[in-house]
Amino acid sequence: MRGREATLPPQFSLLQSEFNDFLYAPIGAERNDSVLSVLSALARTGIDPWQEAARLAQLSKALATQRLTAIIAGLPDGQWAQAETGAIAARLIELLPAKGVAPSASPGPVGAKRLPSSLPLKLLLVVVLGGSTLFAILSHLNSAPVIDPESSVSTTVTSPSAPVAGPK
Repeated sequence: MRGREATLPPQFSLLQSEFNDFLYAPIGAERNDSVLSVLSALARTGIDPWQEAARLAQLSKALATQRLTAIIAGLPDGQWAQAETGAIAARLIELLPAKGVAPSASPGPVGAKRLPSSLPLKLLLVVVLGGSTLFAILSHLNSAPVIDPESSVSTTVTSPSAPVAGPK
């Protein structure tokens, strides 16, 4: 692959996201005195941080602030007052890229090729499964006894013969 580099899909690429300033910004201190970032808060609530950042960036500042305020207010271990959540959310929303700016799908190098679709992977799976099935069938056929009609060996089972009692 000399001269060509494959880029990772967006969900695996964390380099130079336009949302980094927002996602890594501190919300405030928790009860254990550690600093809680937006990324950690969203992840703890089961929300994908990058998708939510993109969603918030497309909303008006008022709606985005309202949504983020609700998320922050629902965090259990913060050392901030509930009255401060609106101001915290407004400060954080200012870190998002301007509304209407399309987020880049992948910050890979210029001219980089995307990874191929799953079609080749599906074809490979079909070939492997087909080959395995064929191998199993052929193995089973090879283990079955072969009957040669010209063989002098009889394949019929007879019971041991006992002397027949007849008239003397």
